[in-house]
Amino acid sequence: MAAGAAAAVAAAAVLEADSARRFQELLSLKAKSLLVVHFWAPWAPQCAQMNDVMVELAKEHAQVSFVKLEAEAVPEVSEKYGISSVPTFLFFKNSQKIDQLDGAHAPELAKKVERHAASGSFPLGVDESPKEALNARLKKLTHAAPCMLFMKGTPQEPRCGFSKQIVEILQKHNIQFSSFDIFSDEAVRQGLKSFSNWPTYPQLYVSGELIGGLDIVKELEASEELETICLKVPKLEERLKVLTNKAPVMLFMKGNKQEAKCGFSRQILEILNGTGVDYETFDILGDEEVRQGLKSFSNWPTYPQLYVKGELVGGLDIVKELKENGELLPLLQGASA
Repeated sequence: MAAGAAAAVAAAAVLEADSARRFQELLSLKAKSLLVVHFWAPWAPQCAQMNDVMVELAKEHAQVSFVKLEAEAVPEVSEKYGISSVPTFLFFKNSQKIDQLDGAHAPELAKKVERHAASGSFPLGVDESPKEALNARLKKLTHAAPCMLFMKGTPQEPRCGFSKQIVEILQKHNIQFSSFDIFSDEAVRQGLKSFSNWPTYPQLYVSGELIGGLDIVKELEASEELETICLKVPKLEERLKVLTNKAPVMLFMKGNKQEAKCGFSRQILEILNGTGVDYETFDILGDEEVRQGLKSFSNWPTYPQLYVKGELVGGLDIVKELKENGELLPLLQGASA
């Protein structure tokens, strides 16, 4: 009886945010302590395992608040913090995000909880993070794509005028780039200034080397050197045509055949695998240009999206209807014939 009561108390120590309003309440109520939020999904077994890990950590760290948030059930919070896969853990102090952990890494989670719980209210990378570890992470980020832009906000929603201008210049010259929102990670925001000896944002990197900020990019544009330094790509519409026709049956999804990163993508994979028809996938989480552009290209706002011979079939609901009506298999077989 006593053991059962103890287990119930431990489980209760892990709170649940079942709405955006509840999440904000917890963020405010627990502002003075470390708050660890697990973005999870019921369809992912590794999330269930990490929920159990959180229960154990809650027993060891009474001063830390642990919260579960079902990522797809509270999309406004998931989108705000750029959650694209589960499990993902965000760490908050003083209602500000200070760190992030992607994936089911129990030892690393325990390590981060212990470190942040023992530290003051400074964000990760300002005081408590080893400089060598941070520099290694920054080096990896600056090399994450041939052309990397560290900015305030995203290309779709810049959060300062300088970031907006540099995005417009890169897009005008049809330059392929990936971006990192420095507001999403205080460690990167502060650390990159020292790492590259450049105190302001935005910052543009090519092949891991700093090019500079907005003024430098403007100078390169004026001297017509920008396009020779940065990689050019075909027009987006042409690229999307090529991608949608890459295979007779193409699925644009979150994740890939081996690992779906959302419940809808997982369900459509199961349906397609059940047909025995060959198909290829494209992970829209790995290419923001395709992720956003395909919505307009096909006038279909959500993912997954299934294409047959370059033509949009639809998303999960349409595929389910076709399966129930006995029309899906003939459609796919016809494409592969």
